[in-house]
Amino acid sequence: MSAPIQTRVDLEWTRELEFSAQLSKTSMVLDSAGVAGPSPVETLAASLAGCMAIDLVHILSRGRHDVRALRASLVATRASTEPRRFLGVTLHFDIEGTVPADAVSRAVELSRSKYCSVWHSLREDIDLQVTFDLTP
Repeated sequence: MSAPIQTRVDLEWTRELEFSAQLSKTSMVLDSAGVAGPSPVETLAASLAGCMAIDLVHILSRGRHDVRALRASLVATRASTEPRRFLGVTLHFDIEGTVPADAVSRAVELSRSKYCSVWHSLREDIDLQVTFDLTP
């Protein structure tokens, strides 16, 4: 069995509810109000959408499908009381290229069931709905 992979993030409180985040190769600002930078929850949503979008492009490209463009749109429903966690997520992909719908469905399922580490790091009771539209 291989050794666990580590991810490191260093935060420094800069003011109010803002933090400077030093990542392995980049940096960003986290802001509770989402003004100086994304909030932690917005960052989580972007991470989920990004993880699955990267998986789709990778899987479809490796399958030699002609993906010319891919856009993702995520809408998350959050609980109204603390901790206001995600209850449901709808993620929609718009894909341009000559890609068969069954190949996209397979890529979505592979991302969801095997590859997307962000999805697998979230609670299992979150309702995730993924849809897509294809434009040749």
